Amino acid sequence: MRGAVLYAPGDVRVEERENPAIIAPTDAIIRVSATCVCGSDLWDYRGVNEVTQPTPMGHEYVGVVTEIGDEVKNLAVGDFVVGSFFASDNTCEICEAGYQSRCAHAEFVGAGGAQAEYLRVPLADGTLVATPGTPDDDLIPSLLAASDVLGTGWFGAVAAQAGPGRTVAVVGDGAVGLLAVLAAKQLGAERIIAMSRHASRQKLAREFGATDIVEERGDEGVARIKELTGGYGAHSVIEAVGTQESMMQAIRSTRPGGHVGYVGVAHGVELPGEELFFAEVHLHGGPAPVRRFLPELIRLIWDREIDPGKVFDLTLPLDQAAEGFKAMDERRAIKTLLKP
Repeated sequence: MRGAVLYAPGDVRVEERENPAIIAPTDAIIRVSATCVCGSDLWDYRGVNEVTQPTPMGHEYVGVVTEIGDEVKNLAVGDFVVGSFFASDNTCEICEAGYQSRCAHAEFVGAGGAQAEYLRVPLADGTLVATPGTPDDDLIPSLLAASDVLGTGWFGAVAAQAGPGRTVAVVGDGAVGLLAVLAAKQLGAERIIAMSRHASRQKLAREFGATDIVEERGDEGVARIKELTGGYGAHSVIEAVGTQESMMQAIRSTRPGGHVGYVGVAHGVELPGEELFFAEVHLHGGPAPVRRFLPELIRLIWDREIDPGKVFDLTLPLDQAAEGFKAMDERRAIKTLLKP
């Protein structure tokens, strides 16, 4: 099969790889219908995360089940499925509490490289959710978004307790941040402030439900949020970047007693204890338990109540994955969809 492999920073190659096979009786193999490049892939692509060997890329996927292990009971060959980037049994105490991304038996599905024609999914019964039928082609981008960026933005909004009567601010205008705006809108937030400097992303943020745009960053961005909220700060702030600046901007934009949902993959983030002590804000986040939200997200997409697939503004064949990475790295694309 063909699959994308990262050899070194900036060096993505699509090459022949061995087809995946059933290893454990709880595995499933899917033929990938669509996959994509994630903002978190860029940490490796840019060399922020060290790449010591050729690494299969991709952890977002939708597709058709082609083979199942002997112990898979909830799926059948031919099912169209959506899965999370973390495999989970969905039966352990952590999963039952809604934190499938920290399942006692969690495995990173992306280790197999989802930017490929086929993918092995461990713990298939607990990881994959079948759609009600074969989706129309125009729904596939939105279902793919549910595999990560929609589920992650949704978790950020839930962790920040976005809801009726609340002002929500979103730090980060990538796919996760934009879909956090959509999630906050769906959860009933009264006011949604998107922090963005890019016209195309601002436009999409407004389509998803943003009521205000703040272009300032850092201390200036915090001051602008305070100005828009009568000096108090937002009730709910979603951090969707993962840097020191973005995390502190999120915390400082939150009013005392408010909530920060942080879902940006943290790199070099260190929190000042004394400032945090006196801020009196709630912090909750981490790798999104996408599996918790998949049934509801699939329903919303299937019923055409939401259209998160709009975040894909570049679609390429799998063989052009390198260009997909480059376009996102250069901010010429919000998110690249790849078709195997």
